[in-house]
Amino acid sequence: MAWIVLVLSGVLEAVWATALGKSDGFTKLWPTVIFGVTVVASMAGLAYAMRTLPVGTSYAVWVGIGAALTVGYAMVTGTESATLVKLLLIGGIVACVVGLKLVH
Repeated sequence: MAWIVLVLSGVLEAVWATALGKSDGFTKLWPTVIFGVTVVASMAGLAYAMRTLPVGTSYAVWVGIGAALTVGYAMVTGTESATLVKLLLIGGIVACVVGLKLVH
């Protein structure tokens, strides 16, 4: 159960990071509200997962999922350019996250 919550919390990290960028310094209402709700939910899920999973592994998986999804979303929406090197590096992050699950 902790792994499922951790993965969902990583997804929420990508949501709050994207909302933070779209909030324009907390001047836009709905991105700010989405940021607030998802940052609390993401942190709560991370804290829950850390009750049974090692702190280092939990944090690395949470950040890896959040980072990969955030940059992936930015590439799909055209906010950030997609290059072969970037895609390979993001693939490396994903592979490391999967590796941490398999080693656990």
